[in-house]
Amino acid sequence: MRALLLRLEAPLMAFGREAIDQNGPTRDHPDASMLTGLLANALGIRREETQRLQRLQDRLRFAARIDREGEELRDFQTAQLGKSDSGWTTHGTPEGRAGGAGSYAGPHLRFRWYRADAALTVALTLDTPEESPTLDDCRAALDEPVRPLFIGRKPCLPSGPMAMKIVEAPTMLAALASAPPQERPEAPRRFVLPPEEAEGVAGAREIKHLTGRRDWIAGVHAGLEERIIVTLPSGGRS
Repeated sequence: MRALLLRLEAPLMAFGREAIDQNGPTRDHPDASMLTGLLANALGIRREETQRLQRLQDRLRFAARIDREGEELRDFQTAQLGKSDSGWTTHGTPEGRAGGAGSYAGPHLRFRWYRADAALTVALTLDTPEESPTLDDCRAALDEPVRPLFIGRKPCLPSGPMAMKIVEAPTMLAALASAPPQERPEAPRRFVLPPEEAEGVAGAREIKHLTGRRDWIAGVHAGLEERIIVTLPSGGRS
């Protein structure tokens, strides 16, 4: 298996979770939709090209290693909106506002969570590897992206180049082990693995069911995806 290794590191990163009202929390690791959006942005795929986005996500498989946990940071945001103000939408048409005059008497409030000073290594691969875009296309695009790249939200600019190298390995866990963590390599690490990668791996584990895949055609996240969180010593050898 060929896998592309990514280094995700930034002062702030956002990996998304289920948002409730004005609250936008984050996980401590990426999901398939976030990585799909990252690659698509680098490749120049437009948001309205939903078939291409869906196909890219369907081909994507990945595992992640949390090298530096960082900490959760909550950002309090306000915006004063008037009835005549229009909002940008993913449908390409401005969104108007309804409601009486009292609806706009106070500012719009919301909370956004980030991971501050964290660092992760991601191994990803694409099924049907000969299909375009290939893994090599993705690496080249990350080195010279069509559009500026960010990790989760637009303020989250990466600290450095994200594409590390393409490796050949029997598993994604083995691919991750080929890139030792840069800080305290002797420390235990948490890994985010698909179920098939976690089989036979010894270590403390937690099973999570996450809404990590997006229905790009409908424009919503749908369904649950099982992920195994495993803690291993020394950077990832079971």
